Amino acid sequence: MADFQQRDPLSPAFWDERFARRFTPWDRGGVPQALRDFAAASAPLTTLIPGCGSAYELSHLAGLGWDATAIDFSPAAVARGKAAAGVHAARVVQADFFAWQPAQPLQLIYERAFLCAMPRAMWPQVAARWVRLLAPGALLAGYFFFDEAPKGPPFGIGRAQLDALLKAHFVCEADDVVSDSIPVFAGKERWMIWRRRPVVA
Repeated sequence: MADFQQRDPLSPAFWDERFARRFTPWDRGGVPQALRDFAAASAPLTTLIPGCGSAYELSHLAGLGWDATAIDFSPAAVARGKAAAGVHAARVVQADFFAWQPAQPLQLIYERAFLCAMPRAMWPQVAARWVRLLAPGALLAGYFFFDEAPKGPPFGIGRAQLDALLKAHFVCEADDVVSDSIPVFAGKERWMIWRRRPVVA
């Protein structure tokens, strides 16, 4: 890793360089089991997958009839995602999460190594964007990475810190052990479902 030229994860070039050199230790190469179980038990939801990378989940959800869109600001990631998505490639879009707007109201944002890809100083902005994109009753579901190591990405969060970030606007409905983590996340991630709270007048 020492010879990477790009060091700022807020720059698309940081991720382009890693995809170009096939240094993607966060990429599990398929769809994790908790998402498969969640999708199998749910009616199709209008879904956003931010920071989608290879977008394996997009193809799975779209194949089940979900109105799913995957976005990434890295051109190399989008190219990889489109290749993996096959017939659903048009649903993989190059876009900035903080500027992208849905064509239809979102019912779900799927979190998978997006928050932990962001420097910790950006987390309040990510959470605020989740709040703006999700109406009351909509879901934020996926994998949350808990770790105290100072360097990243991935940048781990503490449980109290995650609660402080989300609990004003979301209620946690599921918090489960993950049994099929890839090495970089092993023993440090939880499958969680957070529901957007009603807006208090």
